[in-house]
Amino acid sequence: MGLLISLSACASVPRLPPAPRLPYPAWYIGFAAPKHMEVWVESVDVLDTRRLAFFKVHGGVASYTGKVQGWHQGGTGGKPINNVDLPELIFLRWQSLVEPQAYKIKIQIPQWVRDEMVRPERAFCLVPNDWKDDYRNVITLGMAPAGIVKVWVGGPCLGFKEVGRYLAKVEPLGPNQDGKGLFYRAPNPEAQAWIDQHGIPYGSW
Repeated sequence: MGLLISLSACASVPRLPPAPRLPYPAWYIGFAAPKHMEVWVESVDVLDTRRLAFFKVHGGVASYTGKVQGWHQGGTGGKPINNVDLPELIFLRWQSLVEPQAYKIKIQIPQWVRDEMVRPERAFCLVPNDWKDDYRNVITLGMAPAGIVKVWVGGPCLGFKEVGRYLAKVEPLGPNQDGKGLFYRAPNPEAQAWIDQHGIPYGSW
């Protein structure tokens, strides 16, 4: 009887999904915003190709480009997303501090992006100053006022390719950084001075 109980108990344990089989330890998510157009990312959630959901894998202040109007082409910085397979959906929620406004969006990642992320490509790397096989294992999320989002995929030694340009929705619940419905902070003095003089260049992203 004891053996039968043990077997029954073992049979009821759910099977764990297979671990990601990627050619690198982790892929990365990075943030970008135009100069002076300050952004605070509340959360990034990921649904991976195993249909597993991972919540709040990244957040915080975006890196800023060298110009206000237009975009650079991605960026190599970011946070490693460990033990998560390649993304199928990315859910992004952020605060545009200069408007101020809170936005949210669901981004479907195309299959060609996942193909790029696991395809090795010979490239010259400044570090270690030599040729190597590199991967486009970085997804950069660019955010601008009016809810504009641009997405790129690239790698440390490879160029970035644009995935798409998207329009987010205004978050009806408003900002929720601390659970009190408050924005993270006001724009810094330099950004506010630039906006007071020039305004927000809507339509340039």
